Amino acid sequence: MAYDPARHRLVFVGGLHRSGTTLLADLLAEHDEVSGFADTGVPADEGQHLQTVYPTARAIGGPGRFGFAKGARLTEDSPLATTASAERLLSEWGPHWDRTRAVLVEKSPPNLLRTRFLQALFPDARFLLIVRHPVAVSLATRKWSQTSVPSLLRHWLVCHRAFAADRERLGRVHVVSYEHLAAEPEACLAGVFAFLDLAPPPRSLEVRAGSNEEYFARFRSHPVAAAALALRYEHAVARFGYSLRELSRRPEAPSSSRS
Repeated sequence: MAYDPARHRLVFVGGLHRSGTTLLADLLAEHDEVSGFADTGVPADEGQHLQTVYPTARAIGGPGRFGFAKGARLTEDSPLATTASAERLLSEWGPHWDRTRAVLVEKSPPNLLRTRFLQALFPDARFLLIVRHPVAVSLATRKWSQTSVPSLLRHWLVCHRAFAADRERLGRVHVVSYEHLAAEPEACLAGVFAFLDLAPPPRSLEVRAGSNEEYFARFRSHPVAAAALALRYEHAVARFGYSLRELSRRPEAPSSSRS
């Protein structure tokens, strides 16, 4: 069975590395009407590594860096936004889905910067994005990027500003915060599955609360540097519902839009 918009709902999951994309995709896959990628042999079973249309995050800098690359953000204006690209992606991803299921999920962190491009290829697609506190994302990513915390905070802001602008052009999008998912998993997932027109399934995967705290403790352990970063970036971070001074602050409830 080929992908058929009349019988399938195509869902792209995205968010920066260490924001919770894998956890979210795994929670979706617990539903018997959802098919994601599993046992593919590529890192984190991400669709970006199973296609040859556009560059992977690794090819343009890797975690904590890729958003700075020219061309990391793809829109409907990209020369790659063609019918041929859509057909190639489906041919490359298709064997990894169980297409007897109604919802087909592709998860890759760089989808955060490629929503408009993917919507141009698949106009009926839905976008499920997850955002996490910039301190937690930055400190968790540093071991991979080998860059400074100020650089990682800038990367977080560059990527989320781009998505905020792109979001205005999307038809079907739902945004959740990692913090809401961790604190209130049942309520958060109820909203996610409602967005997908599915009833929430019984949940077996654990969603661990408090996982940001180790990163917050590390951030606070350098008070002079933390204060300097707060002075420089607090206003920018606050736009997204977070704070570098009040680390426990989190965004309001998830939001959806459809058109």
